[in-house]
Amino acid sequence: MLIPFNKSCTTVEHGFPHQPSALAFDPKLHLMAIGTKSGAIKVYGAPGVEFTGLHKDTTAVTQIHFLPGQGRLLSLLDDNTIHLWELVAGASRELNRNSHSLAHVSLFFFFSLSATRVTVLLLLKSCDLLCIGTEGGGVYFLELPRLLLKDNHTLPQDQVVQSLPDDYRCGKSLGPVEALQEHPQQAGKILIGYSRGLVVLWDLSSRHIGQLFLGKQQLESLVWERSGNLFVSSHNDGGYAVWPVTNGNTCNQQPVSSTIPYGPFPCKAISKILWRTTQTGGGMPRASYGDRHCLTIQQDKDHITLDFTSRVIDFFTIHSIEPDKGFDDPSALVVLLEEELVVIDLQTPGWPSLPTPYLAPLHSSAITCSCHISSVPPKLWERLVNAGKAQQGRQQAHGSWPICGGKNLAPPPKQQELLLTGHEDGTVRFWDASGVALTPLYKLSTANVFHTDCDPSDDPQDPSDDPDLQQEEEWPPFRKVGCFDPYSDDPRLGIQKITLCKYSNKLLVAGTAGQVIVLGLSDERSDHLVDVSVVDLLQDREGFTWKGHDRLEPRLKPAPFAPGFQPLVLVQCLPPASVTAVALHAEWNLISFGTSHGFGLFDYHRRNAVLARCTLHPNDSLAMEGPLSRVKSLKKSLRQSFRRIRKSRVSGKKRTITTPTSKVQEANAALAEQEEVAPVQRRIEPRSADDSLSGVVRCLCFADTFLRDGTHHGPTLWAGTNSGSVYAYALEVPGPSESSVCVEAVLGKEIQLMHRAPVVSICVLDGRGKPLPDPYEASQDLAIAPDMTNTHSVLIASEEQLKVFSLPKVSAKTKFKLTAHEGCRVRKVALVVFSSTAQEDYSEHTLVCLTNMGDMHLFNIPGLRPQVRYDCIRKEDISGIASCVFTKNGQGFYLISPSEYERFSLSAKVLTEPVCSKMSKCSLFLNGIITYYFKLLSLTQTLKNIVFFFVFFFFSCMLVPF
Repeated sequence: MLIPFNKSCTTVEHGFPHQPSALAFDPKLHLMAIGTKSGAIKVYGAPGVEFTGLHKDTTAVTQIHFLPGQGRLLSLLDDNTIHLWELVAGASRELNRNSHSLAHVSLFFFFSLSATRVTVLLLLKSCDLLCIGTEGGGVYFLELPRLLLKDNHTLPQDQVVQSLPDDYRCGKSLGPVEALQEHPQQAGKILIGYSRGLVVLWDLSSRHIGQLFLGKQQLESLVWERSGNLFVSSHNDGGYAVWPVTNGNTCNQQPVSSTIPYGPFPCKAISKILWRTTQTGGGMPRASYGDRHCLTIQQDKDHITLDFTSRVIDFFTIHSIEPDKGFDDPSALVVLLEEELVVIDLQTPGWPSLPTPYLAPLHSSAITCSCHISSVPPKLWERLVNAGKAQQGRQQAHGSWPICGGKNLAPPPKQQELLLTGHEDGTVRFWDASGVALTPLYKLSTANVFHTDCDPSDDPQDPSDDPDLQQEEEWPPFRKVGCFDPYSDDPRLGIQKITLCKYSNKLLVAGTAGQVIVLGLSDERSDHLVDVSVVDLLQDREGFTWKGHDRLEPRLKPAPFAPGFQPLVLVQCLPPASVTAVALHAEWNLISFGTSHGFGLFDYHRRNAVLARCTLHPNDSLAMEGPLSRVKSLKKSLRQSFRRIRKSRVSGKKRTITTPTSKVQEANAALAEQEEVAPVQRRIEPRSADDSLSGVVRCLCFADTFLRDGTHHGPTLWAGTNSGSVYAYALEVPGPSESSVCVEAVLGKEIQLMHRAPVVSICVLDGRGKPLPDPYEASQDLAIAPDMTNTHSVLIASEEQLKVFSLPKVSAKTKFKLTAHEGCRVRKVALVVFSSTAQEDYSEHTLVCLTNMGDMHLFNIPGLRPQVRYDCIRKEDISGIASCVFTKNGQGFYLISPSEYERFSLSAKVLTEPVCSKMSKCSLFLNGIITYYFKLLSLTQTLKNIVFFFVFFFFSCMLVPF
């Protein structure tokens, strides 16, 4: 027996960090850091290079600063504490859900300034001193790396006020320190900008004010020009001013130039401005563009205003760090937004955006479902990659990813893996989930199959096609950038279920309005009409009225479809309720789909509806009324509540009547119950037969097994419902040459679970107790053929128990009752393969159950013997439990935020985790020596000098061979 782990192992987080709040970049190591409001720090380099750390307290990270080239960074938290972190080289350790920090990032030192709130930090180029600007207007200095306060360097605001002209003081406070910038050519000279508009040039060595710049507009940020003769100040009116730095004049009242880019309007503040060869900033007229989030790029006469769909957090440029080329010719602009990361290629004309190999916004439209495909065939992978490149070709640049620091030490993946996510706007996105970096490959949209509000014919005319529109150019020149778009044109487009056959390249997508689309992969663009079939699941039953949303209207004319997955047939369920379950068997050309009203079977090759079965209970009116009817639903829920209260009162009264006979009966019943139920199992509470939504189809399954008798096997369809009903149909599937013969379905078995618990999963096991292979796997020798000589069995997992029935008699063989008194219910079930770490060719199939308590139970099959239990997801995380999806090799994904997947592994052999270093081997060696020296700084001064001498001597000897 294989025991995967003694605990659940979370390995990596995919997606965009939730609620980012700070950004930093190390120009020497080419590493980027992002801080979040939850106190997390994530460091990124080349794809696969990731480091993660979490502060002890869940407090927002407001600022991050790298110590360039050292593999260390400073973080400022909202609670006014400053932390020094160090990136530790080596493999990450295993984590459980209660541990939130990786060994890659370790806390080095810690400092707290409790007197006043910290507003801005400046790390001097020497990296031995940290300047701290505060809300009270004082400037403090910390010695690095120990974070010790240097009292003799403190600059209080009173000392600055005494140097001001009398007419500028006016009894007003200078306000908080808003900006700190060190002179680019002269170390130790610092620009200090106050909120009121005053800028002071402070000489740290002589501790006196070199020059005063008497600004009168509220200050937002400062930036030096490379020579150090000019600096730029940005202000809250959307303008910026250029100031000269001279040796003679100690008090400057007027800038060289002052500009408001878009005229005398009330403008948004320029929160940050960078002076490179390319100037970047913000500032938009609030009167006209108050709801826009913008960033402006100017270079000579070239001018563009990037219009984002979420708030700008921070940005930086990537440029050369050589002294003679400093700040010149920036190669890229990196913008951190509230919901995504955008990188602009500044070397390509037109400044297009670069595709992101990681940190892509998974939640560009809200995720509604997901599906994982393992061991993707190389041909399918290549075609998907080509389809994705064709989509990006006209929209994005093809330059290299500029954040390329560190080294990915993980071996190449042994197989390619896909993660498919369905979204609220009707799109399906394909992600490369083979490694640490979750990379977008291809996006499929189903909206063009229907008539919606976003039809291309309704779009405004392209200005390039109309000379009159060309003359009326918009100013400023806006350009929409980014892919985050949380708004759906029609909520009925939402994707609810996805399944993909990787051998036939058939994709099945089902949506919110009862639409089921079968798609095939094509490498060429196509204009064609999609075949439409309507399946009435109610079968003309009387007495029911659908009061929900209408179905989507399909297009009646050919529509254009880009290379990739293209729709072949659309099956519309009636009533148009949300699809709750789907199954695809590409070898038989069959699909099955279920809703809250029933399930259907469709032959997409012959375009023929084979079966429609209604699963509604006569009292199941909620399913018929739809989500828009509230009055009757409320009345029914109130009636049911009162009925439960009356039942409980009656049962309570009965329990108060005690007689000797009743006591004996109760004792006998308790004894019998103890004999029947194993100690590790719990009591199952029966459910009412007239519970609302009892007809919801929860799972569907195709299988080639024995249903009619024990000698003849054939295709079957299994369906499980919310009321504990299981329907098994025997199918007659004609061969490929019998194109005129239709598929037939005959009801073979109907099973009703005793306690009417919802059926979560159905799986047929062969004579060896193994799951049946997927379509085409056995016929193409891609998997071991199933054992058809011994008796088959079916594993039915409900919310309360697991049960194995023999086939074809459907007699119970074994069961395990999972229900607990505290409300435990099975939510997700999967059959996974665990491979041995000792024997390369040995593996076991295991049943994994995720409950509503967030724990996972593993059982062997078909004996259902418990193996191990994991605490995986917090029981309060309802969204995480609902979004969990398992892989076939023992891994899984679940949403920890709207934009992030947590990846975990139950297998001791299959792990996907960051294995990387922050720099090359030579740099790692030298950096380790420096680190060791810094940790010795707590010794006496004499010992410090001795250590410094030996370190210097060692460097002198070692630098020659390196």
